[in-house]
Amino acid sequence: MSTLAQGKADLERASTAQKVADMLRERVLDGELEPGLRLSEEAIGGALGVSRNTLREAFRLLTRDRILVHEHSRGVFVRRPNGDDVRDLYAARRVIEGGALRRWNDVSEKQREAVRTPVRQAVARAEKNDFSRTGAANIQFHRGIVGLAGSVRLSDESDRLFAELMLAFRVAHEVEAFHQTYLPWNRKIVELLNDGTVEQAVQQLDEYFDAAEQDLVSRLTAD
Repeated sequence: MSTLAQGKADLERASTAQKVADMLRERVLDGELEPGLRLSEEAIGGALGVSRNTLREAFRLLTRDRILVHEHSRGVFVRRPNGDDVRDLYAARRVIEGGALRRWNDVSEKQREAVRTPVRQAVARAEKNDFSRTGAANIQFHRGIVGLAGSVRLSDESDRLFAELMLAFRVAHEVEAFHQTYLPWNRKIVELLNDGTVEQAVQQLDEYFDAAEQDLVSRLTAD
């Protein structure tokens, strides 16, 4: 039992580190932390009021998730994904989101609304020529799709994928313009789901992923 007691501080630090990592990941999704940005231990640790050891553990977790990269003698940076990363990300998303979407008829209305609402909000803004935060709305739409699976583990894993993908969008420089292009696809997927044609919605999602992957890879290659 004495060894367990000795590990209490490590456990508390690990728990805090995970919370810090989650917070930083959200900043990546929000676009506050840009690809290539060097992260200052002093600035972030001071702002969050956490120890250097806790912050380094959070950095380690995000490095494992491919959000950050440690460069010897230079420090920790927000990662810049490349074309191969994008292809791998979409391969994972096809399996996760396609499978989750097929559960549409078996889930609660609350879960369905988590898919519909982001699209409805984005469409309403688009009708007013307001395309701000289109990327954030798109992420919420896909979070809603993953939520149809009813698995906390899948949702957590997908959040890591979304953060990495958002970095790729920002490397391509046109986050809102990119997502603006695919808003009609999201709308069509919801329409098919509401009509009860789930397999057609899954097919539309696959076509969406094919087009988005090719588009993003080409932008990264051009960059």
